[in-house]
Amino acid sequence: MEYVSTRGGTGAVSFEGALFSGYAPDGGLFMPQRIPSLDRDTLQRWSRLSYRELVKELCSLFIMTELVPRSTLNDLIDRAFSRFRHKDVVHLSRLKDGLNVLELWHGVTYAFKDLSLSCTGQFLQYFLEKKQKHVTILVGTSGDTGSSAIESVRGQKNMDIFVLLPKGFCTQIQELQMTTVIEDNVHVFAAHGNSDEIDEPIKELFADVDFARKYNLMSLNSVNWSRIMVQIAHHFYAYFQCTPSLDTTPLPVVEIVVPTGGGGNITAGCIAQKMGLPIRLVAVVNSNDIVHRTVQHGDFSLSESVKATLASAMDIQEPYNMERILWLLLGSDSRLTKTLMERFSGSKSLKLPEDLHRKLSETLRSCSASDEDIVRAMQRCWEENRYLLCPHSAVAAHYHYSQPDSTPRCCLAPASAAKFQDALLRAGLVPQLPPEITALTAMETRSTPLERGQDWAQALREQIEATAQQRGIAGQGVTQT
Repeated sequence: MEYVSTRGGTGAVSFEGALFSGYAPDGGLFMPQRIPSLDRDTLQRWSRLSYRELVKELCSLFIMTELVPRSTLNDLIDRAFSRFRHKDVVHLSRLKDGLNVLELWHGVTYAFKDLSLSCTGQFLQYFLEKKQKHVTILVGTSGDTGSSAIESVRGQKNMDIFVLLPKGFCTQIQELQMTTVIEDNVHVFAAHGNSDEIDEPIKELFADVDFARKYNLMSLNSVNWSRIMVQIAHHFYAYFQCTPSLDTTPLPVVEIVVPTGGGGNITAGCIAQKMGLPIRLVAVVNSNDIVHRTVQHGDFSLSESVKATLASAMDIQEPYNMERILWLLLGSDSRLTKTLMERFSGSKSLKLPEDLHRKLSETLRSCSASDEDIVRAMQRCWEENRYLLCPHSAVAAHYHYSQPDSTPRCCLAPASAAKFQDALLRAGLVPQLPPEITALTAMETRSTPLERGQDWAQALREQIEATAQQRGIAGQGVTQT
């Protein structure tokens, strides 16, 4: 199993190479050269597995045993999930009116990103310890990625993590989950800009090939293949939990409703579909609706600005994983993918070719929810079930309530409602805060402000250089194999 860039401008790499790269050198994203196909017997066998065991089976298809022996892989995944609060790691709540909610938020930071990032952190540590090397992790976050990434690597001697958060665009809890981690290897920057604006200095540093190589830059955003790989398990587990039977021919279809920001989870769903899982995918978004417009009209173009919504982690205009989905639908045509993405990069507007739009709309359904829709879904779910939804999960519930269907359906819930007190209060609901979250407000915080008008890329560059000098580590290359 080797990995290639969606833009075709770089040679194939192993899982280790993709793990440490983030973006491919040609600006594309790494994808498996081939997608494994699963037969009916495998699906029936997997249907009896726990979520934890499913992750192990899936990862073993994409990580060769020559790189990570199977017993070691199993141990790394067990270690990754050891801090999760629920014995099953994830949990399906079956609610009234056929609303099935797959709770992906039982990790340390109460967000679904803990699942993929805890595994990714273990994979990184495994390779770094073997090679006695150091990496610099650079992360932009719209809310939950930053804290999950920090928790996955905090205290590790061979990793420094630099996180940019959009000041005022995260909830107070999300921000505190990042700024209260006082560790030598954790560096948090509070930038006065939105989620898309904080991506720009990160892209600039990665584009500086000499700098990126010297300081071993890598990303833990969902540009990183490892995160997509682990997230494929969400879709298999959701299917097995919600399918009425595995004894019929053809196998029953289950609809998976996926709250979508950067597009990592929906990309994982497209890969699961391509592997042979009989699922129908629905990408649900908030008022930042580029994915919805692309699916409905082939209009992959930016709006005038990012709108601040109750589902703040999805306040994203550029869903970078859409490149992976287009590459899949184009039959791995990297030349056309590159042409289309460069056209989008230049004008921030792209009309999908008619044939590609048709394939996309056959692969995905989509829906957009306003803040009012989110509030109504949160209220209805509470009234009918005494169950609190986070605003992102409520985007999926809005689709469920507004689009009744006899097909079994599962809504992915990316975060706990406890992280979004303002949204709950707006819906007239009472937040239920776990003690770990309540304790955050009394803890010491540490972050570096980035003001408007300041050169954010230069500020990051200087901090990375100073940290490397302090560690005496600049130039320790990690071989990309």
